[in-house]
Amino acid sequence: MGKDTGFLEIEREQPHKRKATERINDWFEIYEPFPEEKQREQGARCMDCGVPFCHTGCPVNNLIPDWNDLVYHNRWEAAIRRLHSTNNFPEFTGRICPAPCEASCVLGINQPPVSIKLIERSIVERAWEEGWIRPEPPEQATGKRVAVVGSGPAGLAAAQQLRRAGHSVTVYEKNDRIGGLLRYGIPNFKLEKHVLDRRIEQMRAEGVVFETSAHVGVNISVQFLREEYDAILLCGGAEHPRDLKIPGRELKGIHYAMEFLPQQNKRCEGDTEETVLASMGAAEPILATGKRVVIIGGGDTGADCLGTCHRQHPKSIHQFEIMPKPPAERSPATPWPLWPLQLRTEGAHEEGGIRDWAINSLKFTGDEHGNVKQLHALRVGPPPKFEAIPGTEFTMDADLVLLAMGFLGPVRNGMLEQLGVALDNRGNVATTSYMTSVEGVFAAGDMRRGQSLVVWAISEGRKAAAAVDAYLTGEWEEVKRPAQATAVAR
Repeated sequence: MGKDTGFLEIEREQPHKRKATERINDWFEIYEPFPEEKQREQGARCMDCGVPFCHTGCPVNNLIPDWNDLVYHNRWEAAIRRLHSTNNFPEFTGRICPAPCEASCVLGINQPPVSIKLIERSIVERAWEEGWIRPEPPEQATGKRVAVVGSGPAGLAAAQQLRRAGHSVTVYEKNDRIGGLLRYGIPNFKLEKHVLDRRIEQMRAEGVVFETSAHVGVNISVQFLREEYDAILLCGGAEHPRDLKIPGRELKGIHYAMEFLPQQNKRCEGDTEETVLASMGAAEPILATGKRVVIIGGGDTGADCLGTCHRQHPKSIHQFEIMPKPPAERSPATPWPLWPLQLRTEGAHEEGGIRDWAINSLKFTGDEHGNVKQLHALRVGPPPKFEAIPGTEFTMDADLVLLAMGFLGPVRNGMLEQLGVALDNRGNVATTSYMTSVEGVFAAGDMRRGQSLVVWAISEGRKAAAAVDAYLTGEWEEVKRPAQATAVAR
């Protein structure tokens, strides 16, 4: 622990956000700098809790008390070594992870938890500034070749681990730039893309090869990968969006979140409008400027749409969620150290717009030109029935509707069909110790576990890389035996 009495003497602090009136006029990250002395003080709040539940709350099993102590004692270089031992990309998780570690912090039982996410980001940013993060190419090559399909956090983590183990690694990305959802799903005000670029450059210097505009199953054949590589790792994400199948869905102006968000991210990259539309296969830009916007879905993707809309300066924004409003504090149904059911307010919510809960959409109506003009909805009771509450019907004017209701797993047609991999009962790629039903083909991340968090993607990528390495080096039988035994025991 950092300081014996630190948690008794020091209050939890977080960096201040830039004023909402300022930040909605740019695409930069929203937090102001946080002094180093305060960073160290926050590390001192980590207590000698005996059993550090933050370890199990964190999907990558970060050694959190260790680097909290190192930060407090001003040992930053040792802290980044400890942090990198479990997490390839703490600059990503330190920005966009919802911090399940903090929800399971022992101090959080009756006080605000340790500022774990802040300290994680502080360590890695200090390391970049000091030049402690450098390429780590392998000392010798194994002669084995691996294709990683998808360059989101799972694919990048796996690629880096496999390359450092000595394998030749090529990452195939269907988009024109590397990064997956980190590049084209997460808005710049949450993750500026130079943060992603510097890590990709490190990986290139380590010998990872990146192929962009390479859509496996479309312009890159599955057969080619099977012939050219000793193993294939699928990290294509869960890109099948949940639709809203109600009357009027076909009207113009109703779009999935992932039709809307990538367009703006491409503009932030400097692409012309013509290039943006061509790369997305879109007929016209999707913009909130001057429009009455309705966002359907109250999760992280909905909040990303909300913040993006604010920066495009709409006429109004409403965000609707079918679930009931969560309690302000941790629900008794999710006691510590579980991930708490409680109301979460993102920076985007602080910037404006109206949020409402327990709203079910009934239909859309439009004008004579086929453009959406109104949403018809009503209030409903709690799940699982969501029974309509009589007399609560209402109509909301809307020029742009964004569907942010989550994802139903990976896209099945194309690559997965051509490979012939088995799916589980949720429609995700089924695996045993990360290998699919096809010999030599592995899967990780959202493609394997369904829509999840960036920290889970990194964890999956690292574990899948270990499985692929075992397969390539003749240790696969030892790896898969425990999984088979567990399956039998169940």
